[in-house]
Amino acid sequence: MAAYLQWRRFVFFDKELVKEPLGNDGAAPAAAPASGPAASKFLCLPPGITVCDSGRGSLVFGDMEGQIWFLPRSLQLTGFQAYKLRVTHLYQLKQHNILASVGEDEEGINPLVKIWNLEKRDGGNPLCTRIFPAIPGTEPTVVSCLTVHENLNFMAIGFTDGSVTLNKGDITRDRHSKTQILHKGNYPVTGLAFRQAGKTTHLFVVTTENVQSYIVSGKDYPRVELDTHGCGLRCSALSDPSQDLQFIVAGDECVYLYQPDERGPCFAFEGHKLIAHWFRGYLVIVSRDRKVSPKSEFTSRDSQSSDKQILNIYDLCNKFIAYSAVFEDVVDVLAEWGSLYVLTRDGRVHALQEKDTQTKLEMLFKKNLFEMAINLAKSQHLDSDGLAQIFMQYGDHLYSKGNHDGAVQQYIRTIGKLEPSYVIRKFLDAQRIHNLTAYLQTLHRQSLANADHTTLLLNCYTKLKDSSKLEEFIKTKSESEVHFDVETAIKVLRQAGYYSHALYLAENHAHHEWYLKIQLEDIKNYQEALRYIGKLPFEQAESNMKRYGKILMHHIPEQTTQLLKGLCTDYQPSLEGRGDREVPGCRANSEEFIPIFANNPRELKAFLEHMSEVQPDSPQGIYDTLLELRLQNWAHEKDPQVKEKLHAEAISLLKSGRFCDVFDKALVLCQMHDFQDGVLYLYEQGKLFQQIMHYHMQHEQYRQVVAVCERHGEQEPSLWEQALSYFARKEEDCKEYVAAVLKHIENKNLMPPLLVVQTLAHNSTATLSVIRDYLVQKLQKQSQQIAQDELRVRRYREETTRIRQEIQELKASPKIFQKTKCSICNSALELPSVHFLCGHSFHQHCFESYSESDADCPTCLPENRKVMDMIRAQEQKRDLHDQFQHQVGVSAWITAPLAEQITGALAASLLLTEDRRPTVLILLSSSPAAQVLQRQLLCDCGLLWPRCFQQIDSPDRPSHGQAHCKPGGWVAAGPAHALQEGHLSSLWGEV
Repeated sequence: MAAYLQWRRFVFFDKELVKEPLGNDGAAPAAAPASGPAASKFLCLPPGITVCDSGRGSLVFGDMEGQIWFLPRSLQLTGFQAYKLRVTHLYQLKQHNILASVGEDEEGINPLVKIWNLEKRDGGNPLCTRIFPAIPGTEPTVVSCLTVHENLNFMAIGFTDGSVTLNKGDITRDRHSKTQILHKGNYPVTGLAFRQAGKTTHLFVVTTENVQSYIVSGKDYPRVELDTHGCGLRCSALSDPSQDLQFIVAGDECVYLYQPDERGPCFAFEGHKLIAHWFRGYLVIVSRDRKVSPKSEFTSRDSQSSDKQILNIYDLCNKFIAYSAVFEDVVDVLAEWGSLYVLTRDGRVHALQEKDTQTKLEMLFKKNLFEMAINLAKSQHLDSDGLAQIFMQYGDHLYSKGNHDGAVQQYIRTIGKLEPSYVIRKFLDAQRIHNLTAYLQTLHRQSLANADHTTLLLNCYTKLKDSSKLEEFIKTKSESEVHFDVETAIKVLRQAGYYSHALYLAENHAHHEWYLKIQLEDIKNYQEALRYIGKLPFEQAESNMKRYGKILMHHIPEQTTQLLKGLCTDYQPSLEGRGDREVPGCRANSEEFIPIFANNPRELKAFLEHMSEVQPDSPQGIYDTLLELRLQNWAHEKDPQVKEKLHAEAISLLKSGRFCDVFDKALVLCQMHDFQDGVLYLYEQGKLFQQIMHYHMQHEQYRQVVAVCERHGEQEPSLWEQALSYFARKEEDCKEYVAAVLKHIENKNLMPPLLVVQTLAHNSTATLSVIRDYLVQKLQKQSQQIAQDELRVRRYREETTRIRQEIQELKASPKIFQKTKCSICNSALELPSVHFLCGHSFHQHCFESYSESDADCPTCLPENRKVMDMIRAQEQKRDLHDQFQHQVGVSAWITAPLAEQITGALAASLLLTEDRRPTVLILLSSSPAAQVLQRQLLCDCGLLWPRCFQQIDSPDRPSHGQAHCKPGGWVAAGPAHALQEGHLSSLWGEV
């Protein structure tokens, strides 16, 4: 039996007869209806067709009359007279609209080659660009075959005498083309074909007895003889790239495929081959069973019998026959418009339309030829989704037949396209767990598994007790080889009790939390867990100590404390964790680890003291906690010696200066634990002198009250007043302490004598002897001060009189300048010179160099400027009413701000004018500000204002000095709120 008969036969093509067109609508050639109103005649070609070809959207025919016919897709047949006698060969280029033909214009053996440009016209016919004789020499011979390279640079013509001519150059022009004999032989040439591989061009030459190849892109045209078997005319073809552009030679016994340098595979297709053609990956062969020698092809074409001829379409890749049909007397087979067209001697054209891929696959599915369907889909370049569908159907078929191993292999090929749950459900039976395992393994290797798939696979391993497969699955060499969710695998292994495998995964894939969970919760290996944390990088070590620190502290407190000390100072992972690399030291926030020591005060104290010693800039929380811990220990300690030691430690910590910013917190801690020394120290550091005073007052510590006033009275003078009030309220004898307080009040002039008397009046035990010395000394100092003030006033008045006299003399008398030296350079005065009324004289150049103004004396200018600045300042203050009102509002007594304002205003007025007199209401009291005012204001009678007018507490008009004084107002004293509320007239009368 022939080898091809062993190949399966299919009907992958639809056979139709091409009909004549109903109209010029450009429709594709189609079969004619059998009957009906739409029926039309079958297309019939002109008689005498001798040669055919196709390309550029048309079927091309040549006949015995010398005409060339074109049948386009519209089936409108056109033609033109190309030769006078006959057309013997045609070659239509596929990439250019160029047609090469061989024919005869006269009787005899004189074939002509004509090159036609189908895009250009010459009198309605295609333009013939070149005509030249086909015979290379003078000996007549018949042309047997023709081929043209698609780049238009090569054309080869084969002859019956065994010779081959090669036209090299532009074949469309005479002057750019060169013709030479490439091959000479004894056997007729039956086929030619060009093959382009990169920059190398090969020419296959086949005769009735051999096959050869030439390299025509070089100079010497090297030849390689490929085989000693030939073929008949039209029994050779060049395959497409799917078969690597192999040259196909169809002999009577076999069909051979050739590379340019060797013979390829062969196929035993029996029968006498008439036509060989290549179409879209298929080999089309027309043959008849009656064996005829190939040489008969050249004897008489009419002698061919009209035996039935078989057309077979072979799929060489998939090893099946795509179509097989019987025809009568086939002229040629052409390929155009995506279909095959078979021309028969009766002029009919049969169209073979290939079925679509899905139809062909369905035909294969019906016959359960899934392997063949898969191969066909791949050769047809079906997409991955289509292939997956085939694999699924094939798997379903094998599964239904009970071939579970084969089925799972097909299902594996659907991974990535088919939902895994579809397959998994089929193999959930315990008897098919091996197949399920194989599928899940492949799913993980392709990194398409989710957490559920990983769980299922690990459960399969554990059910099978296959530790080797389990270790192989989890023990990958690198992170890139992991094809599963590591966290899910750890969970499953932990649940199944495979702790060692789970620990391996957790450690190798840096799942530190899971590793520590297993060690601490399942294995209870606290030492190993702590060791593992110690080799982690800083960030992981810190986070895991915060998470598991309490558990570790409960079971291994000393080792845990030691690790925390290192973590919070200069953490370095253990050598096992960092290898040979030097890791820069890091430190964690020690305050965040304090809660870990909740039930371990001894370790907490050691940790806190270590941090305060090694790291002085530790967070404030460290020192706060350490203080609280020391105070607790001090409060609960019974041993006096130990208690004293703890007391010293607490005081030392308070004095370390770490509680300046958290003063309140430290104070609360000391008060909570009744640590009085610490409270007093913090009061003093916080300058809460009032609190210190109240503390000693509550404990009736009189000496300490006076001591506090002595230490801090300079900073807060009111302490002495409070001390005096405190002692005044005491009924027991406190004369010693009252005397000490009064002495200081007198030295610093802190209180008016009247206020002192009023304060001591509350004490029923105090006698006049307590303040007698104080009052006497106070009055003596007042008298001395008054005498000094009167002396200063007389001196100021004399100076004022002298200055006024000088001013009057300057206005009324001439000024004689007798200075002989310059007041700047101290040299002899020379003209030109500058003189001032003040008595200073200058060289003009010295004056211009040093003076700042032409009107001011450079020598007197600094002193004058001081006076003027003081005047301007006082003028500005005189207009600042809002500021004055504010000072009055916040003052307990109005005398201080008022005295300041009046003093400034009077000083400015006295300096500015001669006749103006102060006419301001003077409010006097015994306050220090009033005393200052008394020393600054003068009356025209020469007495101080307070002496000229009586100091009274009622609005009665005074009588003293009334005859020679010009009083400008009333003199009185009163509280500030009375003035602010508008009761001035009711208190002191009219201004």
